[in-house]
Amino acid sequence: MILQGKRVALPSEPVVHKRFETHAEDTPDATAVVCAGQRMTYAELNAEANRFAHFLARHGCGRGAKVGICLDYSIDMVTAILGTLKAGAAYVPLDPSYPAARLRLLLGQLPDLALIVASPATAGLVESAAAEVIAPARLSDLLGGAPTSNPDAPITGDDLCYTVFTSGSTGTPKATAVRHEGWFNLLNWLALEYRLDRESHNLVVSAFGFDLSQRSLMAPLFCGATQHLMASRNFDAALAYRMLSEHGIRTVHCASSTLYVLVDWETARGGEALSQMDYVLFGGEPLRVERIAAWAGRPGNTCTLLHQYGVAECTDVATSYDLADYRHGDMDIAPVGKPAYNTDIHILDERMHGVRAGDQGEICISGAGVGAGYLNGTGPEYERFTTVMVDGTPRRLYRTGDRGYVTEAGDLVVVGRMDAQVKVRGMRIDPVDVERALGRLAGVRESAVVITYADSGEAELIAFVVPAGDELAESDVRARLLETLPRNMVPARCVNIPRLPLSPHGKLDRKALLDAGLKQFAGSGATE
Repeated sequence: MILQGKRVALPSEPVVHKRFETHAEDTPDATAVVCAGQRMTYAELNAEANRFAHFLARHGCGRGAKVGICLDYSIDMVTAILGTLKAGAAYVPLDPSYPAARLRLLLGQLPDLALIVASPATAGLVESAAAEVIAPARLSDLLGGAPTSNPDAPITGDDLCYTVFTSGSTGTPKATAVRHEGWFNLLNWLALEYRLDRESHNLVVSAFGFDLSQRSLMAPLFCGATQHLMASRNFDAALAYRMLSEHGIRTVHCASSTLYVLVDWETARGGEALSQMDYVLFGGEPLRVERIAAWAGRPGNTCTLLHQYGVAECTDVATSYDLADYRHGDMDIAPVGKPAYNTDIHILDERMHGVRAGDQGEICISGAGVGAGYLNGTGPEYERFTTVMVDGTPRRLYRTGDRGYVTEAGDLVVVGRMDAQVKVRGMRIDPVDVERALGRLAGVRESAVVITYADSGEAELIAFVVPAGDELAESDVRARLLETLPRNMVPARCVNIPRLPLSPHGKLDRKALLDAGLKQFAGSGATE
């Protein structure tokens, strides 16, 4: 079974920042980016990005180089991203909201970083890096008399534009690289299919390290619109909603959980800023339609909800579905729609053969969006990038590990994972990775992590720990995990138990573990 996306010709140089440069020339005085009361026009941002690109070139950071960016959301961040692209290098988001230990782990996956751009507030987080770290108070302080002209670095669609980290099926963070052609194809599809233009002002509401944040950051600049940034390292619902209300925001890209928060915020306050937007483009985790149904159906709501599917390894988005077409009585799971331009969805069985329409199989992606692969490694995970024959022609393909099927209407439905991973607040997590972190804590003899679902339907992790001595306080366990793990990987509950239950086969019995935990929650609850 193959779902084929519309074929749309791309320019000879499918490079995202070239489209930004066109807007800088055509509408130089239009506002490009706004953050914390500061704003910069397209002409000003282009000039600053050019100066940074020339700075990088002087330091040998040109085509093929990788430049780490560890900055809070700011105009400097956008300048650094554009400047890195213009120099021909690829940028690597090093999210300052991550703990230093997590960043050290990520940096270990990229020993060939040429340079890291930080600030005085973030430099300490990346001090373990082998690469040089520059951390000026303002990026402009570094640039001196660097030229403001567009650099002439030769860049092709096959060159890398950015690298993000994904846990992969093993739970170990892996750096996956995206090509210019794939990123251009994604943004061009969004602009043409949904008629995004110079009025499609955007607000970034997701963490910098998240794959969807990369298209959220660049989409408005690709269309000539204004990019709004929150001056907050972590998501702030009150600030986000206020900015939606005050700045004429027309689009937001986010995980489903973030959409729930924004909907709840608007519903509780009787507002309409969210419901009057043009689009919310969301996905990254299973959708709980009941969380947004009442808000979406209220009179006067004109916001189009685009339920999207994709993976970081394939430039983030592969399919999209207008949720207005969904009827809950027809199917339990809301579809994720049809493929993006120049993208195909394959549903394959375990022998890599296509299944019949309506049958379930592994979701695989081919086409322009397939990335360059994982960097610096070999093994089973890297074999997910493979080649299949389609009508006698070899096609490069990525096996997502997700299970799904295609409806009679030709829409993709994602049923779940084919392995043990789960998506928590939009990011893939392997519970084994959390178990390893628990095992490194003093006082923990054994541990296991299971997946459950809150009343809202959102995935949660519950950790069961066998203490080496006295019982462990839940608050202390979670606090110590936050020193090494991102917040979405820290279990919602931590339960002390005397021993881990085993199945008749001698394996960990996760069902018995979860049943025991639920009984404990109904009684005394976890230790606080």
